[in-house]
Amino acid sequence: MNPPENHGPVVHDWAVTPLPGTDFDPLPHRLLREEPVARVRLRHGEGHAWLVTRYEDVKRIASDPRMSRALTVGRPITSMTPHNLAPAGGVGRADPPDHTRLRKLIAPTFGRRRMRALREHTRLRAEDLAARTLDAGPPADLTTTFIGPLSATVVAELLGVPAADLDRVDRWREGILSSDTTAAEGESVKKEIAGYFADLARHRADHPGDDLISELAAARADGGISTPELVSTAVMLTLNGLDAVRNIVATMLYVLLVHPDQTRKLRAEPDRLPGAVDELLRYIPQRNGVGMPRVATADVEVGGVTIREGEAVYVFYPAANRDPSVYTEPDRLDLTRREAPHLAFGHGAHYCAGAQLARMEAEVMLSTLLHRFPGLATAVQPERIEWRRGTVNRGPVSLPVTW
Repeated sequence: MNPPENHGPVVHDWAVTPLPGTDFDPLPHRLLREEPVARVRLRHGEGHAWLVTRYEDVKRIASDPRMSRALTVGRPITSMTPHNLAPAGGVGRADPPDHTRLRKLIAPTFGRRRMRALREHTRLRAEDLAARTLDAGPPADLTTTFIGPLSATVVAELLGVPAADLDRVDRWREGILSSDTTAAEGESVKKEIAGYFADLARHRADHPGDDLISELAAARADGGISTPELVSTAVMLTLNGLDAVRNIVATMLYVLLVHPDQTRKLRAEPDRLPGAVDELLRYIPQRNGVGMPRVATADVEVGGVTIREGEAVYVFYPAANRDPSVYTEPDRLDLTRREAPHLAFGHGAHYCAGAQLARMEAEVMLSTLLHRFPGLATAVQPERIEWRRGTVNRGPVSLPVTW
């Protein structure tokens, strides 16, 4: 489907550049206030797309069944990366009824019941890693001694990735989630990791375990899911579990360390941690640029603008989380904030399948660190901490701390 000609608003060239800490990208920050439904052009792909930034507008687009993810397959929509991050066929690029069928297959793995059972195991592993870090003494890089290893262990056990393969999968993660690679390099990495998960699913079919890959392999045997759907879904969930959780928790800890007054109050009232995690999720801009687009299957009115049938549109959740019409002083961190629910995990049918997992990991990691390291502080001046460049998800390269 080719988008119709529409000679209207200016197209903003969005040169997404690496930003330190929680600095907010200036273009979407301005558009949120001045042009909440705007046209943008990113560094890859063709043409332009709509960018929706206001809270209520973002929710409306994200939940509108006339906005298709499946129609993005094979179309070179302007984007952050030279290759599509999510392989075709998976839950992230499907529409109902395929999307509904795939979500039902993976929902039990990430449900509240499974997370309650996993929480205690994660807590014990966190205590062990914290003890090892304490024994080694300061300074320590918590991204390598604590946050990275714990998030990798959890996702490996939940999905069924052998621990011996984690280094290899992590290298693929870096290649796929890079915005500084070429299209050919990105597709080559995706082919390798797809082959790996296809082989792993065949192994799990003969040697099942208590993990998602085994469950998907059983569903494939029953005709509930195809091999391409299985592989694509496994790739997306694994990469998000390895990359997004690691980066967001490391950034959460950084934010707490540079807001000592608020963190001191949180230590004194640890029962407030779940609410504080929600505020951190709202406050932290987790991505460089945007995620996956949608394509309109009919004319859609939003924010006083008509998105025409066939046009591509992005929603930008970090901007929605800073909407001044929804949040009081939205650019200020307030760990006691009790306002509208954040949209860090998305909204609508494509709400993040692993939201409960990410929330549980963040609560366990931060609770353990705040309790076991009462004198925790950055080992260098905060402005000297290096932040990742050329990547989709934002986060510190390392987080050197002392205590």
